[in-house]
Amino acid sequence: MTIQWFPGHMAKARRQVTEKLKLIDVVIELLDARLPVSSRNPMIDEIVSGKPRLILLNKADLADDQVTQQWIRYFAKQGIKAIPIDALSGRGVNALPQECQSLVEEMMEKRRAKGMQDRAIRAMILGIPNVGKSSLMNRLAGRKVAQTGDRPAVTKAQQWVKVGKTLELLDTPGILWPKFEDPLVGLRLAASGAIKDEIIDFQEVALFLVAYLRMYYPDAFKARYQLEELPDSKIAILDEVGRKRGCIIGGGNVDYDKVAELIIREARSGKIARISIEHPDDSFTLDMARVSMDEITPY
Repeated sequence: MTIQWFPGHMAKARRQVTEKLKLIDVVIELLDARLPVSSRNPMIDEIVSGKPRLILLNKADLADDQVTQQWIRYFAKQGIKAIPIDALSGRGVNALPQECQSLVEEMMEKRRAKGMQDRAIRAMILGIPNVGKSSLMNRLAGRKVAQTGDRPAVTKAQQWVKVGKTLELLDTPGILWPKFEDPLVGLRLAASGAIKDEIIDFQEVALFLVAYLRMYYPDAFKARYQLEELPDSKIAILDEVGRKRGCIIGGGNVDYDKVAELIIREARSGKIARISIEHPDDSFTLDMARVSMDEITPY
């Protein structure tokens, strides 16, 4: 199954972002720390070209910290500063106003040279659905100014929010792009919760997660599901987890829908471990996530 999702309001949001850019001093790009590149809309590079930019790696509390540090170095090589944050707890969020100030200092100096007074920095927050934009807005404002929810596409309109006297933020709806050229991007986004569960195949996404966790986090996976070893077959792994967790249907067979959803929910919530499902030097391939005919043989 190829995962694609581009609701109509997202096309409208893209037009609105383009129209508002002339008012903006700095762009704050919010990414999921567990999958920074896959959660980064490639259209944004075109839309905000030339504007100072700061990357926030949100949900860093759920990501593998060593991998997050690799991503920080990855973006630094591109001349973009990336900061790990947790919008829900507030970790790292307090540094945001000062970081924005640093990015626009040259512009402010030019304003002062012309005899103009300093004003609040105008920043735009951009990111895909369910990456935590509304939670960040509420944390920075110190009050509930944006609706939040553990599902994508909660924010549907733009709004300005004041953060003290030095920063004004423009929130925007999450914008995905019309087509994922790499199927792995769709799988990673689905695994993270960025795409509506109603349109994804839980078994397909779970098989991707099982293959990825077996490759990068085998010990954490075994510990979570009390497995002595991880079979070579992904189906066999689902069988073992299903039986351990009681995901059984008539005849004593494993309920693959139920065990698939279980693994996805626990991976998203960090119950398996702090995991990143994308690495800067990733060697994972789509073939690794697929099931061969040999694996379909009943166990």
